Amino acid sequence: MKERPILMELKNLLSEKRSAILGKWFDAILSIYPAETSNLMKNNKNQFTNPAGHTILHSIEKIFEELLEGRWETRFELDNILRIKAVQDFTPSEATQFIFHLKKVIREELKNEIQAHNLFDELLRLESQIDRMALLAFDIFMKCREKIYELKAKGMTSDLLMEEGMAYRRGLGR
Repeated sequence: MKERPILMELKNLLSEKRSAILGKWFDAILSIYPAETSNLMKNNKNQFTNPAGHTILHSIEKIFEELLEGRWETRFELDNILRIKAVQDFTPSEATQFIFHLKKVIREELKNEIQAHNLFDELLRLESQIDRMALLAFDIFMKCREKIYELKAKGMTSDLLMEEGMAYRRGLGR
């Protein structure tokens, strides 16, 4: 789905502040984790020794770029982050709140520029895009969580069948 691109002025401001916005957004995302985990994820960017931190950082960079371009191709990146959160047993609101952190970070980082250039309407349009992304994220998270429960149920069924088979064999004297 293609969104109407944000005005060049806001886009330029977001591009100029890209590094600061992404850094603060990443920090906000990690704030939900215990301090030790957060520090590890923040300081170790190696994809092999810190796959979750690397995936989150790489994915938010792509999400931010897609948002700037007005494209709606963030499903894959959202899925990468939300799979991690589904496995880590976060609630749906905890798992998806990282998207709302972006709104707060942008408002804080561009507050003066938005006021000076009267970009409130553009900011609202951008925030509406972020809200739609949050709804998509919720759907993705719930599908991931359903899959986990499905796999757990199959595993329990498999374990139960195996136990019944062993009990049956023991009963036959094997």
